[in-house]
Amino acid sequence: MDDLFADQQSTGYQPLAARMRPTNLSEYIGQSHLVGEGRPLRRMVETGHCHSFILWGPPGVGKTTFAQLLSHALDAQFIEISAVMSGVKEIRAAVEQAQQLRMMKGAQTVLFVDEVHRFNKSQQDAFLPYIEDGTFLFIGATTENPAFELNSALLSRARVYRLKTPTADDIQQVLQRALTDSEKGLASAGLLLSDNDLAILAQAADGDIRRGLNFLEILSDLVEPGTAVSHDHLEDVLGGSVRRYDRGGDVFYDQISAFHKSVRGSSPDGALYWMARMLDGGCDPLYIARRLLAIASEDIGNADPRALQIGLNAWDVFERVGPGEGNRAIAQAAVYMACAPKSNAVYMAFKQAMSDVASQPSYEVPNHLRNAPTSLAKSMGHGEEYRYAHNEENGYAAGENYLPELISGARYYHPTERGLEKKIADKLAWLSELDSQSLIQRYSKTQ
Repeated sequence: MDDLFADQQSTGYQPLAARMRPTNLSEYIGQSHLVGEGRPLRRMVETGHCHSFILWGPPGVGKTTFAQLLSHALDAQFIEISAVMSGVKEIRAAVEQAQQLRMMKGAQTVLFVDEVHRFNKSQQDAFLPYIEDGTFLFIGATTENPAFELNSALLSRARVYRLKTPTADDIQQVLQRALTDSEKGLASAGLLLSDNDLAILAQAADGDIRRGLNFLEILSDLVEPGTAVSHDHLEDVLGGSVRRYDRGGDVFYDQISAFHKSVRGSSPDGALYWMARMLDGGCDPLYIARRLLAIASEDIGNADPRALQIGLNAWDVFERVGPGEGNRAIAQAAVYMACAPKSNAVYMAFKQAMSDVASQPSYEVPNHLRNAPTSLAKSMGHGEEYRYAHNEENGYAAGENYLPELISGARYYHPTERGLEKKIADKLAWLSELDSQSLIQRYSKTQ
């Protein structure tokens, strides 16, 4: 079986990233929370007591590598399929192969499914009976949140392990090993890189080990053996690099979350940084503009109603002048909203009102608030005793009720003491005092 694993590693030409895949835990760099001493995946490798599981993490963090490493440790047949290129036909073929190996040789099989979240519900369900009867040890790899992308039935049969983005130091260690490895690495290429050069490559890899090794391999093709790597060489390799940014995946949602929380937390610097990160990665600027409009109503509200208009203005500028100046307008709106007073009072009030409407009976509209467009409606009392606020003192019908009678005391909007909302709070408190006086007068007249 060792020969089989070696064959998998050496069939045809392989890029440096493939050649440098670790074959044992001593070579596996990073993910110490999972493969460190006493941690769950290390115990699995060392004891051979395994269960099906899902590896969740961004590209280039070692998901495929660990699956192969575990297969090697178990002396198991390794079958890999990708949800990008495969369907039910390939799933059936993998199942049949695993069943034959089990019946004829008693051999264990590791089935590694890359990008498993791309399979639809019925395709994911196809694995379930074979996970349960032990036909294979199932290992899925995904860059997306399994809670959203995978069936609950599959998640109930496979534990989820989250892999973290490798640090620049982790990647630098991998690059250093590739430079000095004479069997699989680039020792024979005679690349002369300083520690600073390696640090630049590791930083440019942006958390993706595979990308870092690809940079190193390209560099080995550009530089003559024994020639020192220059700044120009590094620029040639890194000049066209694009930061890891998935506009539809977890990285995107993590960054937009950080942006939103920076604005909510009144940090203009945080807002600008995460906005720059997203734009640098290819995010549509109007997505950020849309998020700012949501922030204006959710997190600022009536503490500063101008925020909503400023967000709309930034969007309008972008539409009129394009990304160059338009991006600056969106950045201006982001900074304004970060510095604005905050209130979620309207957001919470609307949320509570929606919750009450969903959970309570459909109360009738009180007669005095009903429309009376016809004589029949008027004969039924619709609109009777309605008090026209403009004809009342202070333009306010003190003591009037605008809710169904059974919930006449409900209060949803509780303005804060921040920004303009403090004045709104004062106004509502004054109106409430007028209501109280009206009720006292009404009560005294009945005595």
